[in-house]
Amino acid sequence: MTVAGEAIYPIADWDDAYVNAAYIPDGAAYPARWAARAGAFRERMTAAGRAKLDLAYGPAARNRLDIFYPDGAAGGLVVFVHGGYWKAFDKSCWSHLADGAIASGYVFAIPSYSLCPDVRISTIAREVAAAIAFAARRVEGPILLCGHSAGGHLVTRMICRRAPLDEAVAARIARVVSISGLHDLRPLMATKMNQILGLDWAEAALESPALLAPRAGQSVVCWVGVDERPEFLRQNRILAEMWRGFDARATVVEESDRHHFNVIDGLADPTHPLTMALIGV
Repeated sequence: MTVAGEAIYPIADWDDAYVNAAYIPDGAAYPARWAARAGAFRERMTAAGRAKLDLAYGPAARNRLDIFYPDGAAGGLVVFVHGGYWKAFDKSCWSHLADGAIASGYVFAIPSYSLCPDVRISTIAREVAAAIAFAARRVEGPILLCGHSAGGHLVTRMICRRAPLDEAVAARIARVVSISGLHDLRPLMATKMNQILGLDWAEAALESPALLAPRAGQSVVCWVGVDERPEFLRQNRILAEMWRGFDARATVVEESDRHHFNVIDGLADPTHPLTMALIGV
């Protein structure tokens, strides 16, 4: 017997296990909605003189980031890393998610990064580290990292030992929120998308936060929607389980009435528990 919503293990169809849109009502319409909301937000912030767009943080074509500023003195920096299975999307779809953090007095940076198959996931991690360092040079105070799905993998990778992040920048990271994060890359080798990702056992082991040790004193919140696919619920829990016993604080949150595409919406609201978890309220 299985409980409703739980996967039967071992999984026979790993492609289905990691599909999201097909299991979300009107799932295919979400990217257009995100892009529209993000575009309207950028227009508003640009008109207010509180946006710097398309800043180059590295030499690759997609090494660009947008920065949005609060109305007043900044209390620190939030860097949001988008998802898309390391093979889709860019910074332009997520600008509106800055609303909660900037209303709370934080600068909000959103980088794009090179995508698979043009680069490997390990290269993407190094680019994200460069984007964080670039933004950190422009904003004083604590650094808060937040990422969704593949972005959740990338931000938790930044707080592992031997992360591709400069030590001085890493020391400023006060908190990480991984939203529906993919913390163990090994199952993805069994999916058809691995023809694009190009993961092998060596890279999966070296780039999976759940298989690595965290930096001492790190704090991470693993946040997921209750209505997400069982594999994302499992991926959310395993980081906290694997890091238990290390000098790190890991919290698991499963938010009611949220699926993989709307679980990020709380970031646009300064009073939402997701934003409050990020800024430490």
